[in-house]
Amino acid sequence: MNILLIYPEFPDTFWSFRYALKFIRKKSISPPLGLLTVAALLPAGWNKRLVDLNTRPLTDKDLAWADYVFISGMTVQRKSAREAIERCRAAGVKVVAGGPLFTIERELYEDVVDHFILNEGELTLPAFLKDLAQDSTQHVYTTDDFAEMQQTPVPAWELADFKRYAMLNIQFSRGCPFNCDFCNVTALLGHRPRTKTVAQIIAELDRLYELGWRSSILFVDDNLIGNKRLLKTELLPALIEWRQGKLGITFQTEASINMADDDELLQLMAAAGFTVVFVGIETPDESSLAECSKKQNLKRDLVADVKRIQRAGLQVQAGFIVGFDSDTPSIFQRQIDFIQKSGIVTAMVGLLQAPPGTGLYERLKGEGRLNEQSSGDNVDGTTNIIPHMSLETLREGYQYILQHIYAPRYYYQRVKTFLQEYQPARVVKAAPNFQQWLAFFRSIFRLGIVGRERVQYWRLFFWTLFHRPKLITMAVTLAIYGYHFRTVCEHHVRL
Repeated sequence: MNILLIYPEFPDTFWSFRYALKFIRKKSISPPLGLLTVAALLPAGWNKRLVDLNTRPLTDKDLAWADYVFISGMTVQRKSAREAIERCRAAGVKVVAGGPLFTIERELYEDVVDHFILNEGELTLPAFLKDLAQDSTQHVYTTDDFAEMQQTPVPAWELADFKRYAMLNIQFSRGCPFNCDFCNVTALLGHRPRTKTVAQIIAELDRLYELGWRSSILFVDDNLIGNKRLLKTELLPALIEWRQGKLGITFQTEASINMADDDELLQLMAAAGFTVVFVGIETPDESSLAECSKKQNLKRDLVADVKRIQRAGLQVQAGFIVGFDSDTPSIFQRQIDFIQKSGIVTAMVGLLQAPPGTGLYERLKGEGRLNEQSSGDNVDGTTNIIPHMSLETLREGYQYILQHIYAPRYYYQRVKTFLQEYQPARVVKAAPNFQQWLAFFRSIFRLGIVGRERVQYWRLFFWTLFHRPKLITMAVTLAIYGYHFRTVCEHHVRL
């Protein structure tokens, strides 16, 4: 049996890092962990081939080889997924679809998908495989249960061409204990954090190292600290031990802001090699936080929390939202002030959207305040809700935020604010590799010579060289990120 695994293409989004990846000659930020996990769940004797449309095109030869196509994706990949499926149909290849996009929006693909393997594949895929062996397959396989992650195999990373990716990814847990009403994570994965064993994680890391990976690894958990006790007592100590002598390996992840309350946790994360954490800040407005049930962010000094995490050696990336019912026109300047003061360089600001399956979606549907399909792209300037403030005011305010925070003057100012606060962990680091040198020299030409931010680039470069010389690689990296963010934002607003 020949199985072709197709991952749809991402549009130019904030998190694609497409324009930054060109500096290091990479095609995509990371391979599709879900599809690689599905590949590992398939019978060992089957032939498997991955086509990540973010790194290479789908060819007629691929389709001629395939007995079945397995496709997965997220909402933002909707357009590319449809195009790929239609090519498969035209070639006469049966399509099996799963993952968040098809679990949430199955009705959009009923006419073109042969089999839906929905929810968590550890539970629904075995039933499909059993029926396939008996030639009695059904159209839809679904479940309301959640898998225990001890059932999850080591992903089939050997199918991915590592040279095309900037980082790899791994998953320790699924589920989030919180209940933010705009987020569909709990609808898809539940509230109870379910974890792999530490032995599973070490086995996966060993496999990545065996395959030659020596760079950043992203823990894709939606909230790594969902089971903080297990994290502190088992996973982080194991990671500290595993990383000994493995230069180049660092980790990134996502977590809730209450991680700032635990100094021991922050110290352990830094010692384990975590360098970046994404946090959902959303808004500095307490009324809006209460409105969306973001209780973990209430009654806190969020700027102080961010700086505490930065001083522990973790760069904070964050998401922000405008368009809550409680928002007034003052929110746009308040968001700018917060972002600049906190030194959050990678600040993803988007209009509020209501994805299907969320509490927000159901509430606004009942109020007759949904007007179109959610794009799944947090920063494309669209929304599927009818806001309390006028849509024109909301969009103009959103554009005002982007014009400010990603204009070179304010972006580089924010990088400097972060570098002044940041205290990296004292660990032995690998010397700059070829990719880092390549990115540096390309940044000199693209940003320091022909770029309109060249004055700000050189000011940051020499300030860092004289005041924080050990952070020069990070300073250049963040300058390159800024180029990507501005390019993406220019698709929506003139900066």
